[in-house]
Amino acid sequence: MMITRKAYAKINLGLDVTGRREDGYHIVRMIMQNVDIYDTLTFEKNDLGKIGLTANKDTIPTDEHNLIYKVCALLMEKYDIKEGVDVHLEKRIPVAAGMAGGSTDGAAAFYGMKELFDLPITKEEMCEMAVKLGADIPYCIMGGTMLSEGIGEVLTALPDMPDCYILVGKPDINVSTGWVYTELDSKEIEFHPDIDGMCDAIGSGDLGGVCQRLSNVLEPVTKSKYDIIGKIEALMEDGGAVRSIMTGSGPTVFGIFDDEAKLKQAYDKVKESGYCPELFMSKPVNPKY
Repeated sequence: MMITRKAYAKINLGLDVTGRREDGYHIVRMIMQNVDIYDTLTFEKNDLGKIGLTANKDTIPTDEHNLIYKVCALLMEKYDIKEGVDVHLEKRIPVAAGMAGGSTDGAAAFYGMKELFDLPITKEEMCEMAVKLGADIPYCIMGGTMLSEGIGEVLTALPDMPDCYILVGKPDINVSTGWVYTELDSKEIEFHPDIDGMCDAIGSGDLGGVCQRLSNVLEPVTKSKYDIIGKIEALMEDGGAVRSIMTGSGPTVFGIFDDEAKLKQAYDKVKESGYCPELFMSKPVNPKY
């Protein structure tokens, strides 16, 4: 039997940092949203009693450094699984992009293992196990439109994001999340996003209200070092985006559009610029797991 799972990327409609715990984790308030950009994972049992992980890109680690491998090993130990599993990853989500590409693959591994081995594990139990591996994985397990608090593990489901089109572009740079947070800690945050107002705008289906409140406290840090982020945002807005901002710790930028023709126009502008080797026309999705 072969099991196939899609692992959807996420963007941050709002990202605020409100403090830091003694263990170093930052306390956040975020609005998370899946977009229709995904990796594909396939799972098959093997008779070797081992985890075999392969990927379509040779830059992807296929050992215990990969979250897919870690999740499989964790579940095999917890449920005393003697058979092995072969997993193949088709990677499409940009790497080191602020889109939870590794975390969403880890979440898909929970679901793939559950189905393949018929494991008696609930979403809530998955989230409890997952947060020890990565703060974004619980959101990726639940998916959709969510308010994320604590270190990312306290999740509140929100109504679906209003219909729109989303252009996502990653420039040819990689940003260290650790560096971004270290820089953030050395500064005072001047402006905190209106997370509650965005929740209200989502609840009332007000796309303009959502776009008006798009904000990310990490963006000034990353943008100060990489001015290409601002250039991409300007191109998207010149092309018709209602608003454009950076997601996560960057460097990926997304723009929200209320019209598909404008989306395609902006796609052509950004493509022509050469700023984003990885560029996607997308939309919000709410996977039903």
